[in-house]
Amino acid sequence: MIKAKNSLGLVFFPAFDWAISPTHPEREERLLYTRDQLFEEGIADIEGIQFYNPIIAHEKDIQRVHFCVPDVGSRVTDSHLISAGGAIKAMDAVMKGDVDKAFAMVRPPGHHAQRVVYGDRGFCVVNVEAVMLERIRQDYGDLRVAIIDTDCHHGDGTQDIYWNDRNTLFISFHQDGRTLYPGTGFLDEFGGPSAYGYNINIPLPPGTGDEGILYVLDHVVLPILEEYKPDIIINSAGQDNHYTDPLTNMNFSAKGYAMLNSRLNPDIAVLEGGYSIEGALPYVNLGIILAMAGLDFSNVREPDYDEEALQQTKRTTEYIKKLSHLVYSRWQNREKLWAEDIKGKDLISLERQVYYDTDGILENQTQTFISCDKCSGISTIDSQSDGGYHIYAITIPRDGCPRCVDRGHKIYKDISSGNYTNIYLQDRVNDAYLAK
Repeated sequence: MIKAKNSLGLVFFPAFDWAISPTHPEREERLLYTRDQLFEEGIADIEGIQFYNPIIAHEKDIQRVHFCVPDVGSRVTDSHLISAGGAIKAMDAVMKGDVDKAFAMVRPPGHHAQRVVYGDRGFCVVNVEAVMLERIRQDYGDLRVAIIDTDCHHGDGTQDIYWNDRNTLFISFHQDGRTLYPGTGFLDEFGGPSAYGYNINIPLPPGTGDEGILYVLDHVVLPILEEYKPDIIINSAGQDNHYTDPLTNMNFSAKGYAMLNSRLNPDIAVLEGGYSIEGALPYVNLGIILAMAGLDFSNVREPDYDEEALQQTKRTTEYIKKLSHLVYSRWQNREKLWAEDIKGKDLISLERQVYYDTDGILENQTQTFISCDKCSGISTIDSQSDGGYHIYAITIPRDGCPRCVDRGHKIYKDISSGNYTNIYLQDRVNDAYLAK
């Protein structure tokens, strides 16, 4: 019998009762073909690989991360709660020591879901990794975590949630936002005042293949992780960099994904995007599982794979090398850049528009970060949607000092409800959520 080098927990949830439409690329078949492939390859028979059933996330798990407008019940379905619960189950198995690693193959995905949630954008309503992580932090204490987002689309939701949290390093490498949804993820998106430099984006050109993505991993991501020294590494494991994906323009292969996972060596992987239902996902998921289990993945290969045809151009290779040098240089000089761009500012405000492409909702939002020399400082969101909501939301961070806790509650108490449809307070110090 084959035995896994690393014991691996697998959570599988295809969400049979949730789809944007019967023919939409984000539907249950994304995982059903994978299930067939895994059983055909005998994955369930490998010693050390264990399947777990998901749990159901609680409303409070969502409230630790999101401001759902008007409330969680109006925006979040049971399928979203189980998808997040599947990820929680996976990470909990690792934290308990039941397994060395875990892979949550769940849907719906979540990395486009930001702090404020009016609806579905980028096929995401609930940020699965963030809900998972904040539940685990609540149960096991604070952790120094790195989230590496390898989805072809920029993980703008995860970036938004951890923008001002230096205990959560976020690295996203993705197809350049000038050529792909959501149109974000550039080098100057570098983090909030208390976490400047800890939000790292690597926008790659269309046509990037195995060579380019693995170069970024080896020359940017792994060196940064070596310096950051996280307690836990989470792979936000989107699979739409694949050369057959219908929504993107990259040339990554299943073996490339397996090599990436083997070198990255994450503790937890969570499935994100990937819409080549037959041509990519069964092979990519198999490669990730074998790599996480420490097993041979050299024979993982798509039936139509043509290495020569997928070779990236020399121009692309040179561009990626220069980009990698620039990104790593910015990381090394983050303190200097902080002194130039952030130091001495008591308030930093960000104004932006957010479009919920699936639901057709436009949001105008202003985030304000209030600096504090004792903690990360509180933040506020003034947000208005074209659906008639106008909300004000306050977040007290996990490391909030007594002064910021008091200040956050005072703002919530004093702000007039006559000016807003909804007012929220997220008190992460006391694990409390208030709404009026």
